[in-house]
Amino acid sequence: MGVLPADFEADYVSGAVAPFLLSSEFAGETPMLPMIDLALTKENALASHLWGLLYDGWTADSDGQGVSVFTQAYERRGPHNARKRIFMSATTPDLIDTRYRDRLRRFHELLLADDHAGEPMMRRFLDLYYELFWELHVGASGEPLPAEVRRFTADFTTVLGFWFPTSETVHRAYMRARADRAALMTWLDARVQALVDGTTPDPENTLVHYWLKNGELGENFSRDDLLIECLHDLMAFPQWATMVHHVASRLEPTHGDADARSWFDRTMRAGPDEADGGPFTRLDRLVMELFRTISPNPGSLSTLRRKQALLGGGFSGVVTPHVAANTDPRHWADPAEFDPDRYRTAPTSADSDDARCRQAGLARCPFPKEAFAVRDGRAVRLVNSGYGAVYSEVDGTPHPVCDTAGYAAFGFGYRRCPAEHLSVEFIKEFLRKVWQDGISFVRLDLETPERVPVNPGAVADDITFRLPA
Repeated sequence: MGVLPADFEADYVSGAVAPFLLSSEFAGETPMLPMIDLALTKENALASHLWGLLYDGWTADSDGQGVSVFTQAYERRGPHNARKRIFMSATTPDLIDTRYRDRLRRFHELLLADDHAGEPMMRRFLDLYYELFWELHVGASGEPLPAEVRRFTADFTTVLGFWFPTSETVHRAYMRARADRAALMTWLDARVQALVDGTTPDPENTLVHYWLKNGELGENFSRDDLLIECLHDLMAFPQWATMVHHVASRLEPTHGDADARSWFDRTMRAGPDEADGGPFTRLDRLVMELFRTISPNPGSLSTLRRKQALLGGGFSGVVTPHVAANTDPRHWADPAEFDPDRYRTAPTSADSDDARCRQAGLARCPFPKEAFAVRDGRAVRLVNSGYGAVYSEVDGTPHPVCDTAGYAAFGFGYRRCPAEHLSVEFIKEFLRKVWQDGISFVRLDLETPERVPVNPGAVADDITFRLPA
């Protein structure tokens, strides 16, 4: 019919294009409480044209090839959201401080190195990000990534960034990723085996080490699950690129946000790591407000539990909006104002107990608060808030998250992103480097800036940095 290019393979059309065209996504309601009802399930909650990137076939195969917690229903995750808590055992604040922070700092030192001042930032960001991603997950450092691993990672990101499978750009990247997927999985499985065997140097510096120790390769985090979890993280972690681009744009003096720049200056001068009586430090609060106002992930995707489907059809999903919740005047008296101090008194997950749930008009906590003690030798427990958000207690000290529906940057309740602390610390280290070196940002006047894929979407590579004169 001439609707698609003639060189689109039949399996690509049937496995990616057709499901995309038959899919529907609906806008869900803005929550009044910080949780998503279990009637909206995470089971197979993924845009239907993406399954071919995760699995050998073109559809979900969670029973045969493993599953990510991000596409798994609550009732299939083990007792009290066990799988989410196993994932989070690798991203707790103590590990960020002792195991990952040096890598985050090194990344920003390379990104903002003197000899790259004046160059577009985002393409370089992605080139460095591929190395950081696999180093954090499986300790792949000290040698170049295999060509097929780098290609797969780049093509995977391209599909996410440009999104539409009807485009030639996405088609080429998708099919290259499919061609490299087997080699990528062989390499990844070998890296995991090295962690199992103890032959990886400093295994405690990797996320997979803690998934192995705390999941024990059991039914709530099998080896196949672990491999798919790494691939699925390629969909989530690129949001760091989205945040860096938007934060740099906010701090740009000509076209940026004067309030954000003012708060950045005040925060760093006042002592960024002081909590001054609240649950979060000044720099925590600044970064949280940047996440609230930027909202790198526009919503939480759920699948519908259908009672009937008379005519069949494709994937149907519901998106619970993050932006609408972040800016809802029912949650904040001043939602349009950039004000990091709003988190000095905002409720946290440590506050979300039975009494708070009853105060909200509920008979009890919707989610049990039983703790999960890690099995890797640390004195760390993962605890559920009354609304289902998981947070950590390290050596008896809680490290809560802001637990209100008005702070939706990382999702709601049991669906909240398990890498929230790691994402916040990544942006904190970016801002520390900017402040330490006196860096400023400049919008480049380019006639045709490169479109760089980040997730979600793609951005114009039209911003750079400069050093003080």
